[in-house]
Amino acid sequence: MNFLAHIYLSGDNDFIKIGNFMADGIRGKQFENFTKEIQKGILLHRAIDTFTDAHPVFRESTKRLHERYHHYAGVIVDIFYDHFLAKNWKNYSEEDLEEYIARFYQSMRINHDLLSERAKGILPYMETQNWLSSYQSIEGIHEILTRMDRRTGNESNMRFASEELKEYYSQFEQEFITFFEELRTYSKQKLMSL
Repeated sequence: MNFLAHIYLSGDNDFIKIGNFMADGIRGKQFENFTKEIQKGILLHRAIDTFTDAHPVFRESTKRLHERYHHYAGVIVDIFYDHFLAKNWKNYSEEDLEEYIARFYQSMRINHDLLSERAKGILPYMETQNWLSSYQSIEGIHEILTRMDRRTGNESNMRFASEELKEYYSQFEQEFITFFEELRTYSKQKLMSL
């Protein structure tokens, strides 16, 4: 899952959201350097990634992309799934998506000192380019994948992946809906156990 899903699956606790948001840049036991609530977010993020990577529905989605994108297929599906979360947001939250995103950015600014250096570096781009909001459209997904492709020296070819998103749109969306219900349940249980 990508940023929007990780943030959403953190529940209402801003510190758990912070941990979940910046977890990719925290290696090994480095998470122990943060407060307990942020640690929970980091550990939740890791659990979500493990659950996602092993899930048969997620793997079905990646299989469709593997021949063309190889080990980047999972990264692309993460982005696709965030698109479907943003598109179907009203099915998952009573709060308006734009208000939810604005609240998240505000929380990041208020708690800036708690962020990892990597998260501090990402946040300005994320906010000015409004990544979370751009997940709602195929054009936004294309732009995100193109930026990510540039970071790989255009070797990943991710800039072309919106073609598969359009071609297999209904299949990806149905897989997301099925998978995300299970992930929501898993994440709630995991959060309670942390």
